[in-house]
Amino acid sequence: MDKLSICVIVRNQQRQLRALVKRLLAAPIPAEFELVVADNSSTDASRQILTDLTRDHPRLRPVFHVGQPNRAAALACAFEELSGDVVLLLDSTIDLHPGDYEALLEPMRDGCTDVVLGSRELAGFSRRVLRFCPTMRRRILTLLANLLYDVRLSEWDSGCLVARTDILRSIPLTDARFVGLELIAKLAQWDLRLYEVPICLQGEHAHDIRFSWKNLFRCLWLLTKNRVGARPFTTHEGFYILQSCRKARGLNRWMIQQMKPFLGRRVLEAGCGIGNLSELLLDRDRLICADNDTFYVERIARRFAHLDHVTVRELDLARMDQCRELDRAGIDTIICINVLEHIEDDRKVLRDFFRVLEAGGHAILLVPAHPQLYTGVDRTLGHFRRYAPGELENKMREAGFEIVHSQGFNRLGTLGWYVSGKWLRQTTLSPGQMKTYERLLPLAKLIEKIPVWPQLSVIAVGRKPAAAARRAA
Repeated sequence: MDKLSICVIVRNQQRQLRALVKRLLAAPIPAEFELVVADNSSTDASRQILTDLTRDHPRLRPVFHVGQPNRAAALACAFEELSGDVVLLLDSTIDLHPGDYEALLEPMRDGCTDVVLGSRELAGFSRRVLRFCPTMRRRILTLLANLLYDVRLSEWDSGCLVARTDILRSIPLTDARFVGLELIAKLAQWDLRLYEVPICLQGEHAHDIRFSWKNLFRCLWLLTKNRVGARPFTTHEGFYILQSCRKARGLNRWMIQQMKPFLGRRVLEAGCGIGNLSELLLDRDRLICADNDTFYVERIARRFAHLDHVTVRELDLARMDQCRELDRAGIDTIICINVLEHIEDDRKVLRDFFRVLEAGGHAILLVPAHPQLYTGVDRTLGHFRRYAPGELENKMREAGFEIVHSQGFNRLGTLGWYVSGKWLRQTTLSPGQMKTYERLLPLAKLIEKIPVWPQLSVIAVGRKPAAAARRAA
């Protein structure tokens, strides 16, 4: 944590604004920080007050949302202006105890979490007595939300959280009122490391007073819509689709089963994503997980880097020739699943695969088939192509490989892809779609035996002949 940004949203709070800014700027934080105040279309003197305060407080950065009042839009504007790599997001009515700041920031500073949530329900502090009815309504909300999202938070929407800035910027916010609750609901779907710490508020907390039964039902409706996938939880389309595919673990196991006869003991997974397939390859003697997305590499490292036989590295396959250390890694298998279509010069990648492999080693590739199936999902994912029949095999031969196996794969998926992409004009895959496919997996395996049905993907396996190694020597 190099720099912290404290972020609050205000609206028509001219009477409290000076005291709020003064209190937050005096917060006992042993690190460099800025205060970003997002004005949500105030109609009183709040905007002028913030402008005046900026002259005396250089760490204050006001952000002005213009238009209809909308907390989500105001917060999105504030996120774009943040200069810190970590954000402390507070409800403007919350007055934290001085010790709360250290409690909230310590797990983030230690690098053991991505998001820290403050909770008044956790034991650990003597705390101010809260009102009974709003507290009960919040506990009902927490119970039902935990059940819906399969997490165990002690409090949803306490109005206080700390998170990485890059993650917050990738979350689309739409709810004009309960933006804090929506934010936590979407963070819960990222499969992040979430921490809770006890906080002890001081002063009045209007955030509780206005939480009525009507608001409870509104919150539950908001949580339900976000959970069923009506609203994507991230603007990172690749990550959203990979998280969706994680729901289809049976499909991933089935995919690996098709490749198992050609899997060696020292494997390079080129384009590992978030590790949906990596977790099925941990029985190898050595596994190198490589991807060009820094966020994916971080996630894989947290999951598997503690294992002695797993290496995690950031690698751009388009520049694989610059990574000569792979030539000495003794790799006997390269597995590359749904990656090659993302790279414009796929022939160069195949030549690099050939160079890196040991003699007799195998390159196992799975790519999308049939150019006529190219849809909005392909465009969203950044696919340069879907492969025509025989195209992948010919390119592998050009690179020097002997084709030892080739097959179509996932015939049932062709129907779903065509309907969702061509008829419904969808541009992404949702977790619900992948869960549905998982339930239909027995049917998918049955349909796979129908030879006239077109397949969604093609699997090709190329072997590096021993003669190539002798020529290179």
